[in-house]
Amino acid sequence: MKHSLDSLNFLSPEKVVQIFDLQTGDHVADFGTGHGFFAIQLAKAVGAKGKVYAIDVQKSALDVVRSYAAKEHLANIEPLLADLEHPRGLPIKSDFIDFVLVSNVLFQAENKIGLIKEAYKILRSGGKIAVIEWDNSNTSLGPPPGMRIDKERLKDVCVKINFKFLREFPAGQQHYGMIFRK
Repeated sequence: MKHSLDSLNFLSPEKVVQIFDLQTGDHVADFGTGHGFFAIQLAKAVGAKGKVYAIDVQKSALDVVRSYAAKEHLANIEPLLADLEHPRGLPIKSDFIDFVLVSNVLFQAENKIGLIKEAYKILRSGGKIAVIEWDNSNTSLGPPPGMRIDKERLKDVCVKINFKFLREFPAGQQHYGMIFRK
């Protein structure tokens, strides 16, 4: 499946997921999954023994994820309705997840720190979080600059929560990507 914005040099979930070095059997949380473009690729990467929790605040988005997962014959995707900005708003136990993806979610969040803290809580020790957000260097597309979170602010927030910065990764012409470890 191709992301609907690939033709505009936006995110390519197939390419980006390869960067994450996921292992067969990993448990992954896709925060703000939307229509599941990343969830589908994450599910393929972790295989049938792995699990992807496709999390969104909109039931209609999760219905689309279910449809795509069925079409792709992926039984390892579990759509979850949750508000990621509220403490304990996520029905996943602490220290359980191997990898969290937060893609194009923080710019929308009022409680950015709370959302990152939820990721920290569910990640096992040594687990990783990848954050993909709109880059401030090109503002012709996407949200207004005032809604975006720049790289340095994101890094500061994550480090204050006790994440260790690992590296940046390419995430398309309009976005940046960063990986941190718990």
